[in-house]
Amino acid sequence: MKSCLVVDDSKVVRMVARKILEGLNFQIVEAENGKLAMEECVKEMPDAILLDWNMPVMSGIEFLRLLRKMDGGQTPIVVFCTTENDIQHIQEAITAGANEYIMKPFDSEIIESKFSQVGLL
Repeated sequence: MKSCLVVDDSKVVRMVARKILEGLNFQIVEAENGKLAMEECVKEMPDAILLDWNMPVMSGIEFLRLLRKMDGGQTPIVVFCTTENDIQHIQEAITAGANEYIMKPFDSEIIESKFSQVGLL
């Protein structure tokens, strides 16, 4: 079973993402900010990361930049999931190492489509 780390400061968003991803046969680990997500990646690197941009303590983009410098940090497929929809944010995310980018609100169809596109399904 593939693993996915869901990183979002909203408990509701994490709950919805968990339900969708468990339905796609992913084992889920949750983190409410980038610092906690980094701690999870040190423990065990996930196959995929669904990542919010705007979070307290450490933002998604800060987390992504650190992740990609870690041993094994190039491995996870990172899908940004955020309300930031301007081209500058999208380009910054892709440049930092994101594999895909989806907008909130999302549904199971969007997640399934993006995870298929990056080869996770």
